[in-house]
Amino acid sequence: MAAHADRRVRSDRKYRRRRAGAALVLAAFGGALAAVVLSLSSAGTSPAARASAHKTAPAHTAPLAHIVHDGRHGTESVAILMYHVILAAPAGAPFPGLYTTPALFAAQMHALAAAGYHAVTMNQMWDNWHHGTPLPAGKPIVVSFDNGYESQYRFALPVLRSLGWVGVENLQLSGLPVSQGGLSRRQVRGLVAAGWELDTQGYDHADLIALGASDLHFQVAVARQRIRALYGVHADWFCYPSGLYDAAVIAAVKAAGFRGSTTVVPGWASPGENPYRLPRLRVLADTSPDALLAQIAAIRDDPPPGSSYSL
Repeated sequence: MAAHADRRVRSDRKYRRRRAGAALVLAAFGGALAAVVLSLSSAGTSPAARASAHKTAPAHTAPLAHIVHDGRHGTESVAILMYHVILAAPAGAPFPGLYTTPALFAAQMHALAAAGYHAVTMNQMWDNWHHGTPLPAGKPIVVSFDNGYESQYRFALPVLRSLGWVGVENLQLSGLPVSQGGLSRRQVRGLVAAGWELDTQGYDHADLIALGASDLHFQVAVARQRIRALYGVHADWFCYPSGLYDAAVIAAVKAAGFRGSTTVVPGWASPGENPYRLPRLRVLADTSPDALLAQIAAIRDDPPPGSSYSL
């Protein structure tokens, strides 16, 4: 299966104190992953593809309004986990660190539950912080999945469902077809029907920092319009492809109406932070349940992501 996922790029000085082992693993596949992502996305960002997307987008169906609660605003920080492919890495896979076996994923989720965690969505977290909407019992944690791999539907969904949990799918709208292990539209609708939150990484996982204003609008605003029309969801959160962003990208995400966005910088998300630079923890292959719990605890007091993240 062709890998099409986030890259880990060279860290800022401010983040060099993070665990050396994880940094070495991420650096190993960072540059090569960028080439794969950009080559797969290049067709989707052509003028013809943009025109087709505008012409074929279904009529927008307005999602249901958010339920607002007037309770006391939440103050609890939340760890946001980042997963990719829920499969054993095949022989010769270029980015084996992005694979988590189904058995290990299940063990990790059960370890989190045993430690008192309960998975919530980005919107549940936001509504608790800003409207006092109650969260489920337990320590909140977000389990997010990038790109839209079919294995997330086939293996992650049943595990989370067995715990009474839901996930967050950061879907890219093109560039990862079913033939390359991507989710079908039926499967995406199945995730939504199961209570998962559907957000987006944009149209086709482009390098947003390198784009002009028109292409950036297409990747961010048009992608949100289309995902809302296709699936009848809010799509309130943006996930920066490969974690790359700067002031112009943030401005485009705000202008498109997103509540906020997530990065690839480790840490815990807090209500007082900039919502357009929320941290996440990438869960790498072969991370044992105990190691995952330790990593989550270790990054609790890490500094928030900076004003930009690039090569």
